[in-house]
Amino acid sequence: MPEHRSSPDRLLLVATFALLTIGLIMVYSASEVWASYKFGGDSFYFFKRQLLFASMGTVLMFMVMRIDYRIWRSWAKTGMAACFLLLILVVIPGVGLVRGGASSWLGVGAFSIQPSEFMKVALIIYLSRYLSEHQSTLLHFRKGLIPALLPVFLAFGLIMLQPDLGTGTVLVLTCLTMIFAAGARTRHFVIMGAVGLAGAAALILSAPYRIKRLTSFVNPWQDPLGSGFQIIQSLLAIGPGGLLGFGLGQSRQKYQYLPEPQTDFIFSIISEELGFIGAAVVLLLFCMLLWRGLLIAMKAEDLFGTLLAVGITGMIAIQVMINIAVVTGLIPVTGITLPFLSYGGSSLTLMLVSIGILLNISTSARQ
Repeated sequence: MPEHRSSPDRLLLVATFALLTIGLIMVYSASEVWASYKFGGDSFYFFKRQLLFASMGTVLMFMVMRIDYRIWRSWAKTGMAACFLLLILVVIPGVGLVRGGASSWLGVGAFSIQPSEFMKVALIIYLSRYLSEHQSTLLHFRKGLIPALLPVFLAFGLIMLQPDLGTGTVLVLTCLTMIFAAGARTRHFVIMGAVGLAGAAALILSAPYRIKRLTSFVNPWQDPLGSGFQIIQSLLAIGPGGLLGFGLGQSRQKYQYLPEPQTDFIFSIISEELGFIGAAVVLLLFCMLLWRGLLIAMKAEDLFGTLLAVGITGMIAIQVMINIAVVTGLIPVTGITLPFLSYGGSSLTLMLVSIGILLNISTSARQ
């Protein structure tokens, strides 16, 4: 245990709670129409569940914040093994719950969990331990880099069996960010980038629905009622919002035009109801959170803490960038939630737990 302990990063807490509050308000606003239609007039259905997840996640965040982050080093292998077991279970026919064509959930009573969300955090902890212990061999492709990448691509393969390209992409990019931060050679990344592009092309060509998403991204109006429907409806929400938006609760696209707007496309509803200013505030809060995360990483007392902070901050940054790029039509549609804002229990809870770890690292940061 370090002798010096400071207060948790206050600006990180402010940004987190501000995003969480906006998320709760917007989940209700975006989902009230769909919830009333689907659940017999209960317009608060999604809001109540999101409030439960937010409350549980906040309690866990404060609990984790008080646990010295170094303890996660000793649980790294056990946690990753447990997550691999969950990923295997979820792809077994009849065990995993199928939603939207993907078997990504396991039922736990009245609720469900998404093992891939747990795997993202488990891999960040495991890689932080591995890279901090093997930094000297990381310059060697076979001795250092390949062993670091094996669990990453094994997890990616299991996630693709669901299939869930969006979550798999976030996982891989987060882990590559950590490996680069640990000091891997740039030329190795160039080689891996070429291989990755070839692999991405193969994945797209192997699934007809991914080809449709790609073609609809280039010109969504080719199939406005099919593969281009979501992005068109998203842009019809963002564009008319203007500077100030239509006002909180006044979205038009949530009236069953934009499918389940409380999840992946919640930023579209934010832009429609709160306008450019509301969307800009959300983005500035994310920038504040990422700035504090990187500052914590730079001031961490040891390499394990630095890489852990880089991994958590990178995971959030990558997920935000992909989600915003999707809803604004910059990249093809993929199922990625917007951290702290989109409806989803596993994602929200794990994000708050991750912030708890980041806050603990900040308490022992160098001044």
